Amino acid sequence: MVALLLVWPLAAQQTVVDFDPAKTQINWTLAGNVHTVHGTFLLKQGHVAIDRSTGAISGDLVADASSGQSENNSRDKRMHKDILESDRFPEIRFTPQKMVGAVNATGHSSLRVSGQFLIHGASHEVTIPMDVSFSESTVSVSGKFSIPYVEWGMKDPSNFVFKVDKSVDVEVVAVGKLGQP
Repeated sequence: MVALLLVWPLAAQQTVVDFDPAKTQINWTLAGNVHTVHGTFLLKQGHVAIDRSTGAISGDLVADASSGQSENNSRDKRMHKDILESDRFPEIRFTPQKMVGAVNATGHSSLRVSGQFLIHGASHEVTIPMDVSFSESTVSVSGKFSIPYVEWGMKDPSNFVFKVDKSVDVEVVAVGKLGQP
């Protein structure tokens, strides 16, 4: 997501990272009283830029809402129709706006990245703890956070027998290449 932060020591004032959808994983977990459900989403596109002279961050990571799956067709059909309404809201988007933490010239950095998280047609402020590392021209970013989907206006899929948490845990592992500004 904000892996370009690792390129802080490079000479260019602006550095960009283009994330590879094929190498990026977006996993989610929803705990319930009967069992825990695990699933995935696919990254559609991801491009982030940082101005190292100011620390400004721009860009976004976009997931395809209709790609969400849990390996249970009836559950997935209900998730898309009743909870995500992925026909009406086809994208899930994170737009980073601010970072806190020191960026190491090489190896590993721990950061907190704040920005707007767009899901189900509404934007919400989130802060995501991220671990960032790079080697040569490759950047890897991982972050975990929770989405209070019911509080954010999505339907609770619980029923009389099956109860689930009101928040879903998300883990993102994104891999990208350093690009040209």
